[in-house]
Amino acid sequence: MSRKNIIVLGAGESGVGAAILAKKKGFDVFVSDLGKIKEKYKNVLLHHEINFEEGKHTESIILQADEVIKSPGIPDNASIIKAIENKGIPVIDELEFAARYTNATKVCITGSNGKTTTTLLTYHILKNAGFNVGLGGNVGQSFAQQVAENNFDYYVLEVSSFQLDRMFNFKAEIAILTNITPDHLDRYNYQFENYIRSKFRITQNQTAEDIFIFCADDDETMKHIYNYQIAAKKYSISLLKTISDNGAYLENKNIILTTNTKKITMELETLALQGRHNIYNSMAASVASKILNVRKSIIKNSLSNFDNIEHRLEFIAKVHGIEFINDSKATNVNSTWYALECMTKPTIWIVGGQDKGNDYSTLKLLVKSKVKAIVCLGIENSKIIQEFSGIVPVIVETKSAKEAVDTAYLLAESDDVVLLSPCCSSFDLFENFEDRGIQFKNAVNEL
Repeated sequence: MSRKNIIVLGAGESGVGAAILAKKKGFDVFVSDLGKIKEKYKNVLLHHEINFEEGKHTESIILQADEVIKSPGIPDNASIIKAIENKGIPVIDELEFAARYTNATKVCITGSNGKTTTTLLTYHILKNAGFNVGLGGNVGQSFAQQVAENNFDYYVLEVSSFQLDRMFNFKAEIAILTNITPDHLDRYNYQFENYIRSKFRITQNQTAEDIFIFCADDDETMKHIYNYQIAAKKYSISLLKTISDNGAYLENKNIILTTNTKKITMELETLALQGRHNIYNSMAASVASKILNVRKSIIKNSLSNFDNIEHRLEFIAKVHGIEFINDSKATNVNSTWYALECMTKPTIWIVGGQDKGNDYSTLKLLVKSKVKAIVCLGIENSKIIQEFSGIVPVIVETKSAKEAVDTAYLLAESDDVVLLSPCCSSFDLFENFEDRGIQFKNAVNEL
């Protein structure tokens, strides 16, 4: 009997990790990337003696696959995916593949906003509690590579909707849905319902032994939660109402955590991450940790000594009294809404990039009250200019991070804030949101 033939599409962190695991499990493996493979990943493939191609997809090879593992960045309507599916070859995600080979407990976090922070907070708490835990998914090292090379008892995984779309038998023992707001609609035929359905896949295959943590204040979550048969035990978090059974809520500037009738109280002032959105993130991470029997003292200490993630409301510098904040990770309207809500000083807002079907209407009141000038950073800015003309007196277009920073600096006065919170993807001018954030920081440091 011949060995199973695995084809991996995409040679980034996810694809290379999947290839390593497939090779270790004795499969025939071939990696195909339509673009140029980064040197570091090429070296890993060579080291593991995994065959690959770059700059093309050779159909005659790919269509011989027994199974294809697709990197999340490749859209479902790509011609190669259609060709594979027309031949009846299963297409799965790296997380789906890796989960077959581990019995570890998986804490999986998805949502439109806050998932990275919640993932890193949860990992931080479990690590501090001495758990044998890995960090992966959409953040950290490839889940598949960790399954191949480590023996973790727990994984904390950030899971995007693109990954969920290609996960079928995967099960999260603890699933967290932070919220749902319109995002990536260009990948979902501009149908919000398709995106919502994708997010709720985080609960698929869960049983009554498993846990689902969600935000009771999120309109879209609450509107749709009863449309799905969720077998898991439900825990809710809220800043607006008292949670009478299991979950977390706010009371007199304290977080009250309730799991299995045990109550924990934590003061808001002690949280390392401030801001309304970060209270939700801290609640979700705390509930997940408490369910895993982490001690109250460790949860409290971990929430107070956590370092904020790069590119998310990251303070860069103060130049002649002007603060510069890097929020490059804000690639949708809701993330930027949170960022603007946190601003307490007159703000020069750097916004723009590759629009994903954004509806800017929810930002208008905040922009009117907080933003004194807009600096557009993108190739096509007409939608932003149209939406905010008449609300903000000054709107300027720029085509590079340096030009945007220099322009914002000239527009700002002492005690103002320059906020990069783009609302859009970065791919029109930058490699990714990290590249955009790094270029922004470099330009600030050159002032």
